[in-house]
Amino acid sequence: MNKKILTHVKQRLEINDQVGIGVSRNYNSIVVEARSYESLTFDERDMRNCIDTARRLRLGEGDGNALQKYFLRMQAQNSSFYYMIDVDTDFRIRNLFWADVMSRMAYEEFGDVVSFDTTYLTNKYDMPFAPFVGVNHHGQSILFGCGLLSSEDTDTFV
Repeated sequence: MNKKILTHVKQRLEINDQVGIGVSRNYNSIVVEARSYESLTFDERDMRNCIDTARRLRLGEGDGNALQKYFLRMQAQNSSFYYMIDVDTDFRIRNLFWADVMSRMAYEEFGDVVSFDTTYLTNKYDMPFAPFVGVNHHGQSILFGCGLLSSEDTDTFV
C-alpha cells in the first residue's frame, strides 16, 4: 500500500496537535470522516511519525532569526565560513549545515575519508546532530563540518 498523508490532512494534524488534541483522537476523527480504516492510505503509526516531524520543525519564537543572524555574523567575520539552511514550504528550518574556515581547510588537507554519524546526540528540537569527521596525519579526529537534520532519510542526507 502506498502510505501517503495528503498535505491538507498533514496541516489539520499539525493544527490539532498544536491545540492539544492527542494522536489517537486525531486519528480516530479521520477514520470516522473516511468511514473506515481501509479508506485511509496511512495508519496511526504513520500519523505519529508525521506529527513528530512537524514538532521537530517548530522552532521557538525567534530561534530561526537568531540562528540566521549568528551565521551572518560569522560569515561577516570570515568570508570562508559556510552555512546552508534548508527550509520547508512554510519557511521553517528543516536542515542546516555549517563549516568554519579551519574545518574547511582540514577537509582540503585530510578529506580522503569522511565519517558521518547521526547517532551521537540531538538538540532540544529532537534534530539529530550530524558531525562530519576525519582523521589528520597524527591519527587525531578532526571536524570538517556540522549539521542538524529534521529526519534521517535519503532526501535529507542528500
